[in-house]
Amino acid sequence: MPATVNSVLQNSIAQEIGIQKGDEILSVDGVKMLDMIDYNFYMKSELVTLEVKKSDGQIEEIEIEKDYDEDLGIVFESAVFDRVKPCLNHCIFCFVDQQPKGLRDTLYIKDDDYRLSYLQGTYITLTNLTDEDKQRIKRMHLGPFYVSVHTTNPQLRVKMLRNPNAGKALENLQWFRKNKIPFHAQIVLCPNINDGEELERTLSDLAKLKNTVLSVAIVPVGITQFRHDNLKPVDKTCALKTVEIASKYKRVCCSDEFFLLAQKPIPPAKYYGNFSQLDDGVGALRLTTDNFKKLSLPKFVSKPFKLVFACSYAAFGMLEDISEKLNKIKNLKVEVHPVKSEYWGQDITVAGLITTDDLIRTLKNVDADLVVIPSIMLRPYSEDFLDGKNLSYVKEQTKKKFLVQKNIYSLNEVVEYLKTI
Repeated sequence: MPATVNSVLQNSIAQEIGIQKGDEILSVDGVKMLDMIDYNFYMKSELVTLEVKKSDGQIEEIEIEKDYDEDLGIVFESAVFDRVKPCLNHCIFCFVDQQPKGLRDTLYIKDDDYRLSYLQGTYITLTNLTDEDKQRIKRMHLGPFYVSVHTTNPQLRVKMLRNPNAGKALENLQWFRKNKIPFHAQIVLCPNINDGEELERTLSDLAKLKNTVLSVAIVPVGITQFRHDNLKPVDKTCALKTVEIASKYKRVCCSDEFFLLAQKPIPPAKYYGNFSQLDDGVGALRLTTDNFKKLSLPKFVSKPFKLVFACSYAAFGMLEDISEKLNKIKNLKVEVHPVKSEYWGQDITVAGLITTDDLIRTLKNVDADLVVIPSIMLRPYSEDFLDGKNLSYVKEQTKKKFLVQKNIYSLNEVVEYLKTI
């Protein structure tokens, strides 16, 4: 996987020197790079020499004078330029393993690469972390990382990840603390496996690592109708107990789903600290609600207009509350339609797993001038849903106009649109 250029930023140094999509950066100052970590390191200079293989096969050497921290403006196809470290686990709760055939190819890829964790915030298990990896992390002062801990009980972790190396997790995390390498921890909670007393043990062990642990996110196991084993979903009783246990520890937060299942109010913003693990659904409802309160709403729209939110069941209650406020705007009517996941099964309630057919089924008989959906329903930088179909297909089938909400934690785009009506 070479350092191939995906795009070049406008008015950048890269554009000025003729770097184009499809070019390959062979080396910087004679050094072949392994990943974006190397690239960022060697770019911190006022004079650099790039060896570039053009898309037509010609090789050029280009000397560049720039400011010390100035970026060239190159966007690469991948953050790693050699082979991505694959996941060697077979976790009992792995979502990738329970997916049916026919989805986007990228959804079947399982990586476990510390570099992607550092660069992009993906979660790693540390089961394939080598001594060489550790030395590089230490030498380059990398961090923070995002670590899927799940449990600190060595025997139980081996059982859950189905990997004999999984039992070394706490040993690796203690090495992180010794070398002042911060990390965020994730726990996928599986009822009757790593909850209750086991969760207490895990949180107690993590607490001993003190400020090395920046945050701990507890999320419920996701179970689809394609899974055929004895895993159980988190119910109200388990959710209540988990929230209670988590409340005893600093920097430990349960995801929004736990509060919904426990039928408890979403906590105030201070509970989530700096919202470190939003992508895991930890604090998303609170952040969106609080951001909405800051918006300046129009008093009216110039003509009768019907707005529909098509959302996950997890976001339904929040959007119902928001729609009550929006419905006070003269000439505006707002409805919220949660999308039932017939594809995955009723236990899946998040927007990122909504398919086109489920969305179309929800909207088929709904009257709307505009349908709002969150961008998390789509593959980043595209209009593709996870089932391989795109937004154009949904528009064709529903005959409706859509607004894709790019910032999923704010309704500013929706409010600004209303101001144009």
